[in-house]
Amino acid sequence: MSPTVPRGRFVWHELLTTDPDAAIPFYTRLIGWRVVRFEQDPSYRIFTLKGTPISGLMKLPEDAQEGGAPPNWLSYVGVPDVDATVRQAVGLGARTFVEGMDIATVGRIAVLADPQGAAFAVYTPARPGPTGDDAPAGDFSWHEYYAVDWKSAWEFYRALFGWEKDSEMDMGPMGTYWMFRRAGGTRALGGFFNKPPNVPVACWLPYVKVPSADKAAERASAARGKVVMGPMDVPDGSRIAQIVDPQGAMFAVHAEKAKKGRKGRKGKKGKKGKTARKRPAPKKRAAKKKRPAAKKRPATRKRAVKKRK
Repeated sequence: MSPTVPRGRFVWHELLTTDPDAAIPFYTRLIGWRVVRFEQDPSYRIFTLKGTPISGLMKLPEDAQEGGAPPNWLSYVGVPDVDATVRQAVGLGARTFVEGMDIATVGRIAVLADPQGAAFAVYTPARPGPTGDDAPAGDFSWHEYYAVDWKSAWEFYRALFGWEKDSEMDMGPMGTYWMFRRAGGTRALGGFFNKPPNVPVACWLPYVKVPSADKAAERASAARGKVVMGPMDVPDGSRIAQIVDPQGAMFAVHAEKAKKGRKGRKGKKGKKGKTARKRPAPKKRAAKKKRPAAKKRPATRKRAVKKRK
């Protein structure tokens, strides 16, 4: 196994969009990222957080646009051997959109679509990177899979990346929300569930951790983005919001639950005030989501990319 990345860890994310220049101010203001150009290809930009690469930005290829592919976020999963993983994925029913390719100083990548049509990428980095699963504010912290059949989707990814069940939640009429972690991991990385009828295709939805989901939603709306769900509480007490950026790419923000309130100041009688009131019981996670395009072939990428850390 490669010493550079744990198998099954989400290691990179990439925004393919129709107008990269317009996307930059939206995300830098919303999340606080900065932008640098990739030395090997200045047309490829990199979002950074305190100098650390977080995700990539490139123009959605013309052939993909002509084929009807919408702007989208593509998630990369770390593997010890890209080619072996691609062969296994194809054997499990996946399709290959970008064959394994080397990127100097970066590593080896490939882009695929799983048996239900959701696009994802695999990556073996050339350099050591982070090994933990905790994400700081400004990094990607959760990955949600909208499935045609979550059980079969889960079996595909479990076999491919060695993911394990973390926990599950009964959402009533909406069915099961199945959470997963890396093999031997200590925290959940995301969840699988059956997509609602208004979501046209199976897809991955990445979440960015922010200090406040409410403030992030407000900033997104002010910057011509569209909040399509939330802000709302989820069962662990966190708050989330799902957003479509001005070019049409969908993502979500996630804020951890607030810490317990501290004791208040002294009142008129000189006694300390009571602690802050408890928050209302969190609602169950909603699955409502809008997606701008009908089912199309995911965008393929041909440009070299610089991976994080």
